[in-house]
Amino acid sequence: MGEIKVPELAESISEGTVAQWLKQVGDFVEKGDYIVELETDKVNVEITAEDSGVLTELLAGEGDTVQVGETIARLEAKEGASAPAVPKAEEKPAEEAPKQEAAPAQQKTVEEVAPAAEAPQQGNQKQWLIASPAARKAARERGIKLDQVPTTDPLGRVRKHDIDSYADQKSNEQKQQAQASKPANPVSPSPAASENSDKPVERERMSRRRQTIAKRLVEVQQTAAMLTTFNEVDMTAVMALRKRRKDKFFEQHDVRLGFMSFFTKAVVAALKKYPLLNAEIQGNELLIKKFYDIGIAVSAPDGLVVPVVRDADRKTFAGIEGSIVDLAKKARDNKLALKDLQGGTFTITNGGVFGSLMSTPILNGPQVGILGMHKVQLRPVAIDEERIENRPMMYIALSYDHRIVDGKEAVSFLATVKELLEDPESLLLEG
Repeated sequence: MGEIKVPELAESISEGTVAQWLKQVGDFVEKGDYIVELETDKVNVEITAEDSGVLTELLAGEGDTVQVGETIARLEAKEGASAPAVPKAEEKPAEEAPKQEAAPAQQKTVEEVAPAAEAPQQGNQKQWLIASPAARKAARERGIKLDQVPTTDPLGRVRKHDIDSYADQKSNEQKQQAQASKPANPVSPSPAASENSDKPVERERMSRRRQTIAKRLVEVQQTAAMLTTFNEVDMTAVMALRKRRKDKFFEQHDVRLGFMSFFTKAVVAALKKYPLLNAEIQGNELLIKKFYDIGIAVSAPDGLVVPVVRDADRKTFAGIEGSIVDLAKKARDNKLALKDLQGGTFTITNGGVFGSLMSTPILNGPQVGILGMHKVQLRPVAIDEERIENRPMMYIALSYDHRIVDGKEAVSFLATVKELLEDPESLLLEG
């Protein structure tokens, strides 16, 4: 009997949540097959089988939290096992057993894999009940007995949607009984009672990643002395340079020239000038980093993630753009690895792609600085005392930890970013 255990995930991750079982009890599993998908704080991890055999027991249901090293399934491993062969249509077994004898053998297999804890009895014969781990978990949470739940499955298996339907039916029956027993002149309901009103609601469990995001954002606001300073950038020069060079750039590097490479280059140059924004607090010490791994906030299906562009100071514009494209694709496809998310020194987030005109970005702890980009918008700008022109302008925001970064340094950092972007050719001279 083999065991499927939660493997070591990463140094900072000790547990995960079962997102979905990719195999079910009774399935034959080849060595190397994916069995279960775990959702961790940062990425989803698929666990593979180390042996071939038949999956006999699932010890955790979908949505359950499991620890590293915990046994979550059992596999009946057989030496030299292989998937059962399917006989050809024209071939018949040498001896064909009567149908009456085949049924008990099949029933015995079901009895072996189904837990007996919830098996009702009729006389002296046990009637075994088959239910998915998710259904059993839902039934336990709602106080429902599995043998009371009707199912349309031809084999009598109880699924989670059967539990949900049964619970909804019971809830509606209780509401109807409550309405029938209401007095003629009911009093106004209290706020607590209004939760059980007939108004439509949908209750949805927060994903593990969303819970982690919420927890860390609150922690940052409670532990860091966060302030935000604002400025605006005239994007005329950057947009003109992109227009002139975009076709040639794409032809040479097979990647499009976007705003992010300009902002990343400007941020790296400003960090070299103001190194405390590339630091973090460790106890009573400052850890000032001499490398520049820039996190780029990306919207993924399960929430915001911040993959890291490594050694951004050593990369060309094409190298930065290519890294961002690759990381963004991984995020959309839910294929980011833990190494893609760890160790950033400073973060850039672009709310402008969603139309944000101005916002206050929240620090990505333990980092002490984050730059927020916003929507480019035509606005009238005073060129001199006599002229006003419509210019493509962008508000930029720097949130910083005031415990180690003073206001003067933060404002000067943001002004440096502005100056470099308004003279983009100067970025080529920054070492």
